[in-house]
Amino acid sequence: MYRYLVSCLLIGAVIVASGFFFFRGYWEHRYDDLITRQARVYRLDEKLVWSLIYEETYFQAWKIGADEEVGLMQVTPLVAREWAKETGFKEFEKQTAENVVEFLSDPERNIQVGSWYLEKIRERYRGRPAETAMTLAAYNAGPSRVEEWTKETDTKTLSEAEFTSRIAIPSTNAYVSSILERYRAEQVKR
Repeated sequence: MYRYLVSCLLIGAVIVASGFFFFRGYWEHRYDDLITRQARVYRLDEKLVWSLIYEETYFQAWKIGADEEVGLMQVTPLVAREWAKETGFKEFEKQTAENVVEFLSDPERNIQVGSWYLEKIRERYRGRPAETAMTLAAYNAGPSRVEEWTKETDTKTLSEAEFTSRIAIPSTNAYVSSILERYRAEQVKR
Protein backbone atom coordinates (compact mmCIF):
# COMPACT_ATOMS: atom_id res chain seq x y z
CA MET A 1 0.00 0.00 0.00
CA TYR A 2 2.82 2.40 0.94
CA ARG A 3 4.66 1.72 -2.34
CA TYR A 4 1.48 2.24 -4.29
CA LEU A 5 0.88 5.63 -2.62
CA VAL A 6 4.49 6.73 -3.17
CA SER A 7 4.32 5.62 -6.82
CA CYS A 8 1.08 7.55 -7.38
CA LEU A 9 2.56 10.66 -5.76
CA LEU A 10 5.71 10.36 -7.86
CA ILE A 11 3.73 9.92 -11.09
CA GLY A 12 1.50 12.82 -10.13
CA ALA A 13 4.52 15.03 -9.44
CA VAL A 14 6.04 14.15 -12.84
CA ILE A 15 2.75 14.96 -14.60
CA VAL A 16 2.42 18.30 -12.79
CA ALA A 17 6.07 19.23 -13.43
CA SER A 18 5.89 18.36 -17.13
CA GLY A 19 2.56 20.18 -17.45
CA PHE A 20 4.08 23.28 -15.85
CA PHE A 21 7.10 23.08 -18.15
CA PHE A 22 5.01 22.82 -21.33
CA PHE A 23 2.37 25.33 -20.16
CA ARG A 24 5.07 27.85 -19.28
CA GLY A 25 6.58 27.55 -22.76
CA TYR A 26 3.18 28.08 -24.33
CA TRP A 27 2.33 30.99 -22.01
CA GLU A 28 5.58 32.86 -22.61
CA HIS A 29 5.66 32.37 -26.37
CA ARG A 30 2.02 32.52 -27.48
CA TYR A 31 2.43 36.10 -28.75
CA ASP A 32 5.78 35.57 -30.48
CA ASP A 33 4.35 35.97 -34.00
CA LEU A 34 2.62 39.23 -33.08
CA ILE A 35 5.74 40.51 -31.33
CA THR A 36 7.96 39.63 -34.29
CA ARG A 37 5.60 41.24 -36.80
CA GLN A 38 5.24 44.52 -34.90
CA ALA A 39 8.90 44.68 -33.88
CA ARG A 40 9.90 44.44 -37.53
CA VAL A 41 7.50 47.23 -38.51
CA TYR A 42 9.12 49.54 -35.96
CA ARG A 43 12.70 48.28 -36.47
CA LEU A 44 12.96 46.88 -32.95
CA ASP A 45 14.57 43.68 -31.80
CA GLU A 46 11.71 41.28 -31.05
CA LYS A 47 13.68 39.91 -28.08
CA LEU A 48 13.64 43.39 -26.54
CA VAL A 49 9.87 43.73 -27.01
CA TRP A 50 9.38 40.20 -25.63
CA SER A 51 11.57 41.00 -22.60
CA LEU A 52 9.65 44.22 -21.95
CA ILE A 53 6.29 42.38 -22.08
CA TYR A 54 7.68 39.70 -19.77
CA GLU A 55 8.57 42.38 -17.24
CA GLU A 56 5.46 44.52 -17.65
CA THR A 57 2.72 41.89 -17.47
CA TYR A 58 4.14 38.38 -17.86
CA PHE A 59 1.95 38.06 -20.98
CA GLN A 60 -1.35 38.93 -19.26
CA ALA A 61 -3.23 40.80 -22.01
CA TRP A 62 -6.04 41.82 -19.66
CA LYS A 63 -3.83 43.54 -17.09
CA ILE A 64 -4.62 47.14 -16.09
CA GLY A 65 -1.87 49.05 -14.27
CA ALA A 66 -2.15 51.37 -11.28
CA ASP A 67 -1.91 54.42 -13.57
CA GLU A 68 -4.49 52.99 -16.03
CA GLU A 69 -1.89 51.44 -18.35
CA VAL A 70 -3.50 48.70 -20.41
CA GLY A 71 -2.53 45.32 -21.77
CA LEU A 72 0.64 43.44 -22.54
CA MET A 73 2.93 46.46 -22.92
CA GLN A 74 1.05 48.57 -20.35
CA VAL A 75 0.24 51.33 -22.83
CA THR A 76 -1.32 54.49 -21.44
CA PRO A 77 -4.56 55.86 -22.93
CA LEU A 78 -2.70 59.08 -23.83
CA VAL A 79 -0.11 57.17 -25.88
CA ALA A 80 -2.87 55.18 -27.64
CA ARG A 81 -4.68 58.37 -28.60
CA GLU A 82 -1.43 59.95 -29.81
CA TRP A 83 -0.72 56.85 -31.92
CA ALA A 84 -4.27 56.86 -33.34
CA LYS A 85 -3.99 60.53 -34.27
CA GLU A 86 -0.62 59.99 -35.93
CA THR A 87 -1.94 57.09 -38.03
CA GLY A 88 -4.50 59.41 -39.58
CA PHE A 89 -7.20 56.72 -39.42
CA LYS A 90 -10.40 58.28 -38.07
CA GLU A 91 -11.67 54.87 -36.99
CA PHE A 92 -8.69 54.38 -34.64
CA GLU A 93 -9.19 57.88 -33.25
CA LYS A 94 -12.87 57.08 -32.67
CA GLN A 95 -12.10 53.73 -30.99
CA THR A 96 -9.47 55.20 -28.68
CA ALA A 97 -11.82 58.05 -27.75
CA GLU A 98 -14.80 55.78 -27.06
CA ASN A 99 -13.21 52.80 -25.29
CA VAL A 100 -9.44 52.88 -25.08
CA VAL A 101 -9.30 49.95 -22.65
CA GLU A 102 -11.11 47.66 -25.09
CA PHE A 103 -8.93 48.95 -27.93
CA LEU A 104 -5.69 48.25 -26.03
CA SER A 105 -6.89 44.91 -24.67
CA ASP A 106 -6.47 43.42 -28.14
CA PRO A 107 -2.96 41.88 -27.99
CA GLU A 108 -2.01 42.77 -31.55
CA ARG A 109 -3.15 46.38 -31.23
CA ASN A 110 -1.43 46.70 -27.85
CA ILE A 111 1.88 45.39 -29.19
CA GLN A 112 1.53 47.63 -32.24
CA VAL A 113 0.98 50.78 -30.18
CA GLY A 114 3.56 49.79 -27.55
CA SER A 115 6.20 49.07 -30.19
CA TRP A 116 5.43 52.37 -31.93
CA TYR A 117 5.93 54.20 -28.64
CA LEU A 118 9.10 52.28 -27.78
CA GLU A 119 10.60 53.20 -31.16
CA LYS A 120 9.48 56.81 -30.79
CA ILE A 121 11.31 57.03 -27.47
CA ARG A 122 14.35 55.20 -28.85
CA GLU A 123 14.78 57.86 -31.55
CA ARG A 124 15.97 60.26 -28.82
CA TYR A 125 18.80 57.96 -27.74
CA ARG A 126 19.78 56.24 -30.99
CA GLY A 127 23.50 55.65 -31.35
CA ARG A 128 24.28 56.22 -27.67
CA PRO A 129 26.18 53.49 -25.79
CA ALA A 130 23.30 53.39 -23.26
CA GLU A 131 20.58 53.54 -25.95
CA THR A 132 18.65 50.48 -24.79
CA ALA A 133 18.84 51.31 -21.07
CA MET A 134 17.84 54.92 -21.71
CA THR A 135 14.93 53.82 -23.89
CA LEU A 136 13.65 51.40 -21.25
CA ALA A 137 14.03 53.99 -18.48
CA ALA A 138 12.09 56.52 -20.56
CA TYR A 139 9.39 53.93 -21.32
CA ASN A 140 8.99 53.30 -17.59
CA ALA A 141 9.58 56.69 -15.96
CA GLY A 142 9.31 59.13 -18.85
CA PRO A 143 11.86 60.90 -21.05
CA SER A 144 12.02 63.88 -18.67
CA ARG A 145 13.43 61.62 -15.96
CA VAL A 146 16.12 60.34 -18.32
CA GLU A 147 17.02 63.95 -19.09
CA GLU A 148 17.21 64.62 -15.35
CA TRP A 149 19.51 61.63 -14.78
CA THR A 150 21.83 62.62 -17.63
CA LYS A 151 21.89 66.36 -17.01
CA GLU A 152 25.37 67.85 -17.43
CA THR A 153 26.63 64.58 -18.92
CA ASP A 154 27.76 63.74 -22.42
CA THR A 155 25.34 60.92 -23.26
CA LYS A 156 27.41 60.10 -26.35
CA THR A 157 30.03 58.54 -24.08
CA LEU A 158 27.86 57.41 -21.14
CA SER A 159 27.96 53.61 -20.84
CA GLU A 160 24.94 51.47 -20.10
CA ALA A 161 26.27 50.61 -16.62
CA GLU A 162 27.02 54.27 -15.86
CA PHE A 163 23.54 55.32 -16.96
CA THR A 164 21.84 52.55 -15.00
CA SER A 165 23.71 53.59 -11.86
CA ARG A 166 22.25 57.10 -12.26
CA ILE A 167 18.62 55.95 -12.26
CA ALA A 168 17.36 57.52 -9.05
CA ILE A 169 14.04 55.65 -8.81
CA PRO A 170 14.68 52.17 -7.35
CA SER A 171 11.72 50.56 -9.13
CA THR A 172 12.84 51.97 -12.50
CA ASN A 173 16.41 50.87 -11.84
CA ALA A 174 15.18 47.34 -11.08
CA TYR A 175 12.88 47.44 -14.14
CA VAL A 176 15.67 48.45 -16.53
CA SER A 177 18.19 46.02 -15.02
CA SER A 178 15.75 43.11 -15.14
CA ILE A 179 14.75 43.70 -18.76
CA LEU A 180 18.36 44.17 -19.85
CA GLU A 181 19.38 40.93 -18.13
CA ARG A 182 16.53 38.97 -19.72
CA TYR A 183 17.11 40.62 -23.11
CA ARG A 184 20.82 39.77 -23.09
CA ALA A 185 20.00 36.16 -22.13
CA GLU A 186 17.50 35.94 -25.00
CA GLN A 187 20.05 37.33 -27.45
CA VAL A 188 22.46 34.56 -26.49
CA LYS A 189 19.79 31.91 -27.26
CA ARG A 190 19.66 32.95 -30.91
